[in-house]
Amino acid sequence: MGSTLPADLSLLNLCLRGVRLLDPWQQRDEVTDVWLQQGRLRATEPAGIPADIPRLEAAGWVLGPGLIDLYAHSGEIADQELSPCRETLASLGAAALAGGFTQVGLLPAPLPGTATFPVLDEPEQVGRYRRRAGDSRWLPWAALSLRDREEAPSLWGELARAGAIGFVARTEGSEPLRSLALLRRALEYLRPWNKPLLVWAWDPSLAGSGSLYEGVWALRLGLKGIPTSAETAALARLLEVVRSVPSPAPVHVMRLSQARSLELVQQAQAEGLPVSASTTWMHLLLAEEAVLEHGYDPHLRLLPPLPRSSDREALIAGIRSGSLGIATDHAPYTYEEKTLPFAEAPPGAIGLELALPLLWQNLVETGSLTALQLWSALSLYPARCLGLEPPSLAPGSDWVLFDPGHTWTVSAATLCSRSLATPWLGRTLRGKVLHTHVEEGSQP
Repeated sequence: MGSTLPADLSLLNLCLRGVRLLDPWQQRDEVTDVWLQQGRLRATEPAGIPADIPRLEAAGWVLGPGLIDLYAHSGEIADQELSPCRETLASLGAAALAGGFTQVGLLPAPLPGTATFPVLDEPEQVGRYRRRAGDSRWLPWAALSLRDREEAPSLWGELARAGAIGFVARTEGSEPLRSLALLRRALEYLRPWNKPLLVWAWDPSLAGSGSLYEGVWALRLGLKGIPTSAETAALARLLEVVRSVPSPAPVHVMRLSQARSLELVQQAQAEGLPVSASTTWMHLLLAEEAVLEHGYDPHLRLLPPLPRSSDREALIAGIRSGSLGIATDHAPYTYEEKTLPFAEAPPGAIGLELALPLLWQNLVETGSLTALQLWSALSLYPARCLGLEPPSLAPGSDWVLFDPGHTWTVSAATLCSRSLATPWLGRTLRGKVLHTHVEEGSQP
């Protein structure tokens, strides 16, 4: 494996010798030497590296472009500090960098079941988040509608000019968009801005108070079931609205959890509709039987719920085919909020620091995905969905150094997030980000 990494790469001029380079944009997966000068990427070919540069053995390490998270929750209101246990923009940023993410889509909706509310329905609020980011890591999703008035559109043009990456429904409890009329209007109006609409295809009236999809495992675990149509019917209806608009604005469907949903998205993509989609990292890792294996751990209470095994395999196939991206959907609950009986716990868990190591260990090392397929789903695909420049390892780019063999234990001492809302708390993982470099001025 690699050597010990110097504490501060920004002060050093060195060559990483024998590092595995992953660049999905260039389709490069090779072992090579890389030149870093005061943290900046200077060359990725041995021929471009001066002979007198100090060498550091990096065998076994992986160097790839900075990761991009499509959507994550913060626990902080833009200009207000909350309790010491609540996630802040500072702790969220530290968690992102610790997990290899150089850009993070910030959701305006509150965490389900809490009063935490970064609303982002006014241009000044979006601008405040962009200014506070410093290195512009935050990509704020602006609210499609005004606070407490779902039928009333927010100031879309002004929000776009203020730096919103796109628009998402904002309703109490992070519920999906209910007004298809507002959606259709947005699909027409936002075309000139080319800003994506982030939509969760979910029907709360069908889902009810269920906590697992209907079937054998819901019955065995004694949990109220959710019909699969809660997702598929809502998605089919959404796609029909998109079809009805000539040259609509791009749409990104979040939180896909079923094989049938993936088929509907792929059909829309084959028709040429500007539709992309993502699933969350936990839906790729675990199927519904994990609830029993983990002893009804409330951190496995998600919406949509954990998929059936066949659906999980279909989602992984969607990553392989390039039809899906991966999001963390980072939900930083406090201990008190999440420590409830499974069916009563609010849905979601943290993921920024855990997604890359766990996905690598469970999908890449098992052969379910190639390293390039995983890195692409976490960087190149999100960039395309958000209209960003394709991340690559050209000189001066953001980069991440990852050691797949590094073991560490998940704890309050090893996590940068203030939240410990994860089923892997106390467990030893293999794979750790060693360093994340954000190039100054490289962000949008």
